[in-house]
Amino acid sequence: MKANLQSLNQTALKKKGSWTKLPMMNFVVSNSGILIALISLIVFFALTTSTFMTPSNLLNVLRQISINAIIAFGMTFTILITGIDLSVGSVLAASQVITIGLLFMGVPIIPALFGGILIGAVLGFINGFVITKGKIPPFIVTLSMMIMARGLSYVLTGGRPMSFNNDVLSFIGNGYIGPIPVPVIIMIICLILTSFVLNKTRFGRHVYAVGGNREAARFSGIRISKIEMIVYTISGVLAGLSGVILAARMSSAQPTSGSGFELDAIAAVVLGGTSFSGGIGKIGGVFIGALIIGVLNNGLNLLHVSSYWQMIIKGLVIVTAVYVDSVKKKKST
Repeated sequence: MKANLQSLNQTALKKKGSWTKLPMMNFVVSNSGILIALISLIVFFALTTSTFMTPSNLLNVLRQISINAIIAFGMTFTILITGIDLSVGSVLAASQVITIGLLFMGVPIIPALFGGILIGAVLGFINGFVITKGKIPPFIVTLSMMIMARGLSYVLTGGRPMSFNNDVLSFIGNGYIGPIPVPVIIMIICLILTSFVLNKTRFGRHVYAVGGNREAARFSGIRISKIEMIVYTISGVLAGLSGVILAARMSSAQPTSGSGFELDAIAAVVLGGTSFSGGIGKIGGVFIGALIIGVLNNGLNLLHVSSYWQMIIKGLVIVTAVYVDSVKKKKST
């Protein structure tokens, strides 16, 4: 009888272990803290506003977070290798200006869109090249690129907005495929692709290795400079793609666009559990972090909270997330 009970207990434990190893359950368990925070925010704004839970507003929230989420996916790569990319907001503006500028010059829509993404790739590659070859801290390099890319946007536009109407462009920014906005579909595709790259490819494993222990990665034969250049190029590509989407949404280019977007992206990445110490973080968590930032922005706007107070609240959110990350790191150590 005793042997039978032990056998039953072992079987139950095995079933419980297999249940927790399911991908979805593992995702929920590993991100339980931020999921609780997200659900709490949704419940709070649902109770305090009459329009938050309407289908149109929820779709609007997803449309609004699409740009920040795509930028944050790229930012995740840089933070995973203990870097950072402060230039993403300015790269977005440059991409937006290039896209609309090419359309003004009579370039067909598809090449114009690729031109906007290409300028993001080029600026991202320059960041990675200078960081690796010049041995300059990423903070300094990307801060300099932030200023230069913003200056490029002003030079190309003369400091004035540029507008251009095009049906295809408008569809990308404001259209729907079924009930889902096109920017949301693009965001989901980026979520799947970046998650696949980090979790299922050799390059992704090398990114985690470089962030986890740079010297060990070097001794194991990983070309760290190559990884860094690719990472910053990816960040530039996704910032450029975000610029194209924003240009499509507005049917215009503003040289001031993207100001402060790097802060929202960093907030989403850190809230999503990515460690500034490198080597720890998942794209799924970053997506939840972007949702938290988007829900927070939307709910505070519905409550008519001043934009000045919103800046303070977002700053507190970032500090809190970094503090929690630091505490978790100390406990694990």
